[in-house]
Amino acid sequence: MGQLEGKVALVTGAARGQGRSHAIRLAEEGADVIIVDICAKPATTKYRGATEDELRETARHIEKLGHRAHVAVADVRSLSELHDVVAEGVAKLGRLDTVVANAGIFSSSPLHELTEEQWDEMIDINLSGVWKTMRATVPVLIEQGEGGSIVLISSTGGLQGFPNFAHYVAAKHGVTGLTRTAANELGAHRIRCNSIHPTSVLTDMIDNEDMYRLFRPDLETPTHEDFREACETAMNVLPTPWIEPMDVSNAVVWLASDAARYVTGIALPVDAGALNKV
Repeated sequence: MGQLEGKVALVTGAARGQGRSHAIRLAEEGADVIIVDICAKPATTKYRGATEDELRETARHIEKLGHRAHVAVADVRSLSELHDVVAEGVAKLGRLDTVVANAGIFSSSPLHELTEEQWDEMIDINLSGVWKTMRATVPVLIEQGEGGSIVLISSTGGLQGFPNFAHYVAAKHGVTGLTRTAANELGAHRIRCNSIHPTSVLTDMIDNEDMYRLFRPDLETPTHEDFREACETAMNVLPTPWIEPMDVSNAVVWLASDAARYVTGIALPVDAGALNKV
């Protein structure tokens, strides 16, 4: 018996990267999973977008574990789409217990050079999309009357400032505020809300040429190895340039489980010591 046997979770941004890892890890612990992704490239990002084939591959991983997956192509910027996803997923899988608001994007530019489009899309997806995910799911959790766990994926950038991506930092700080407010509002319903704050996680969102140039502006054509070297010296206390998606997923499972039944309103770093680095 897994820690989440008989439970149902919803994960946004589940086609690949952290979202796929969270969905699979939740299924490993016994959950059926509603998996959601836009399966397209947002306009202001420079790395490739996720695909519907990748989302269905996530579903296949879940099903191989003997659990059910409800697959939904939807944009977290659309509350109506999310309402439909939740209604269809709950009708198919029977209930909802855990919500993981993971969908997010990254782009970079100095504060005074950000375009309005960059700012708006970042806030719309990384902050408003998180709230809309909660808006579509919290009424279901309340109506069920059995409590639940909401996990919001923030960042070390949700607890401190970084140069060259003010819009991302602002959105992730907003997620931290949503967590703290939701914990206070929803506690009476036995619904917990917590945020996770990873350091750099090796996914397509950071493993791309645009990020290489951000960390190695001294090189004309920096490589993955150049990026690794920069991260090894600049980011973390523990000797690693980044962490893996599974490192965050393990924290997601803990917060979703009864092992964390009295944990709410926290900002949990999974950061290899980055926030403590001097």
